[in-house]
Amino acid sequence: QVQLVESGGGLVQAGGSLRLSCAASGRTFSSYAMGWFRQAPGKQREFVASIRWTGGSVVYADSVKGRFTISRDNAKDTTTLQMNSLKPEDTAVYYCAAVPFLYSWSEYGHWGQGTQVTVSS
Repeated sequence: QVQLVESGGGLVQAGGSLRLSCAASGRTFSSYAMGWFRQAPGKQREFVASIRWTGGSVVYADSVKGRFTISRDNAKDTTTLQMNSLKPEDTAVYYCAAVPFLYSWSEYGHWGQGTQVTVSS
C-alpha cells in the first residue's frame, strides 16, 4: 500500500522560503511520477510541480516557475519541493502525490495527507 507523508510546512513571511518533503513507501516507484499539488481555501486543488521518479520530465505550473524547485532522492525515497520568494497567494495546503508515469493524477494518483503553508504579507 502506497504511503506518502509530507513534512516541512509552516508560517513564513512574504519573500521567505520553505522546503517541503514527501516520504514515499509501500512499493517500488521507479515507474512513477511524483508531484506536488495545493489547495487554497475555497479553491480547487491545483497542480504545482512534478518529476519523474527516475529523473527528468520536470514540469512546473506557470505561477511557480523560477521560484519553486522539485527534486527527488531515490536513495531516501523522498521528493522535495523547495519554495523561494514565497507570496501570500502561495498560501494553501500542499499535497504530495504519486502516479504511474503518464497516468491521470485524479484517477490513479496516491495522495498524502497534506501540509499547511501560510505566507503572511
